[in-house]
Amino acid sequence: MRVIAGEHKGRRLTAVPGKGTRPTTDKVKESIFNMIGPYFDGGWALDLYAGTGGLGIEALSRGAERAVFVERDAKAFAVVKQNVEACRLEGSAELYRMDADRAIRTLASRGHAFDLVFLDPPYAHQKIAEEIRLFQQFGLLAEGAWIVAEHDVGVELPLEIGDCVVDRSSSYGETAVTLYYYERHSERDASDDESTPEGEESP
Repeated sequence: MRVIAGEHKGRRLTAVPGKGTRPTTDKVKESIFNMIGPYFDGGWALDLYAGTGGLGIEALSRGAERAVFVERDAKAFAVVKQNVEACRLEGSAELYRMDADRAIRTLASRGHAFDLVFLDPPYAHQKIAEEIRLFQQFGLLAEGAWIVAEHDVGVELPLEIGDCVVDRSSSYGETAVTLYYYERHSERDASDDESTPEGEESP
């Protein structure tokens, strides 16, 4: 595993020992960033099931301002910390050793809003739709945020979850990536109204 592009391109990342963690492959990671845009001009990223921290580190390397890494497993958390330090990104990273549910509530209490969210939970314990609803409920998404969900290819996620709408979905062997875009209905409705010629009704 390595950082694919940006400031830390080529940096090798340490893997979590054993088979309990399934890291995102470089091929899938590169495809993800091709979908959401290869580089960023600031913004906050959340790597909710950090594993090795590879996705959040990649976002920082490509220009994200700050990344929050959440990992409950002790071995994996130590690896995230090691990889962040190896890339000298301590000043741009926040690390939380806790489960995803607790982390969502903790981050909400601190008023964080994210432009980019990575959801790559263990396939056997996925609650992706529920977590996306919680992000919206607690105001954790900035307007125009992207949510990248990795899941088993046999899992079909809803096309819409509140104000999050599927932009595209791709599969890579047993792994599928579904990309959600967040836009509040009020913003969408205003945009629709502006595009409707005067004196006409939208269909």
